[in-house]
Amino acid sequence: MEVGFDLVGITTAEPLEDRRHGFEAWLSEGNHSTLDYLTRNIDKRFNPQLLVDGARSVIVCAVSYLSPASRGYSDGCRTKIASYALARDYHLTIKEMLFELGNRLGSEVEGLKFRAFTDSAPLAEKSLAVRAGLGWIGRNSLLVTPDYGSMILLGELVINQDVDSYDSPTTGSHCGSCHACVDNCPNGAILESRLIDTRRCISCRTIEREGSDEQPPLHGWIFGCDSCQSVCPYNRRAPLHKNPRFDSVIDISTIDEERLRAMSEEEFEQLAGSTPLTRSGLERICRNIGK
Repeated sequence: MEVGFDLVGITTAEPLEDRRHGFEAWLSEGNHSTLDYLTRNIDKRFNPQLLVDGARSVIVCAVSYLSPASRGYSDGCRTKIASYALARDYHLTIKEMLFELGNRLGSEVEGLKFRAFTDSAPLAEKSLAVRAGLGWIGRNSLLVTPDYGSMILLGELVINQDVDSYDSPTTGSHCGSCHACVDNCPNGAILESRLIDTRRCISCRTIEREGSDEQPPLHGWIFGCDSCQSVCPYNRRAPLHKNPRFDSVIDISTIDEERLRAMSEEEFEQLAGSTPLTRSGLERICRNIGK
């Protein structure tokens, strides 16, 4: 579509009670570890009508970020970076795209009001994407789409109007007997419930708040982790992203341990200031090397 999304589906703003029960069970087992924010606003997370007054429908959008870096790193690399983090911060880019879409719709539909979200509020966006027909939840807990795999980013417009017809939900899982993501997770963080034990998840441990307990090995990852995605058959046959807004702004071939350790804060800002890497910062990224 003209705005730049690869997939769009529309679902109602009705509560997602079936997903809430599984999420609460996951929390009760302590799988969220240091991600305390997940314990707040649970009612809103699974009910868009509580998050946005007058919510009637949710437009769920997805865009691919798959790049050559998404295919994986060479053995022994000590400075691996999740491929989404090599581009401009998706929170900014997707919000811009969502507002462009919302404003276009608003110019055509009288009285339309919307709020835009992308991983920035307590909203169960993967579950909404399944209900909007975009894909299914894979064994690694991520949304998997038939044509673009799981290396996608989601954004939502919650609007105040019903639509003439809604997309049919995706039913079942299309992972078949494949367990590649489970087998390739270095720390065994993927649970049978298609959820993640964040205490062992490299992506969480390199980015989120650090706990006081002994940290799991990072296997060369210094920010995020693509291990469970790079081996997925759907990602292996998916096309590279086509939206230039998600082109890498960091050349991974120039990133190594020596350069990072010698880098000043000013040089880091110049290199990665527009990317998600600033969330961790240079000091922590360097601290992750070799763990």
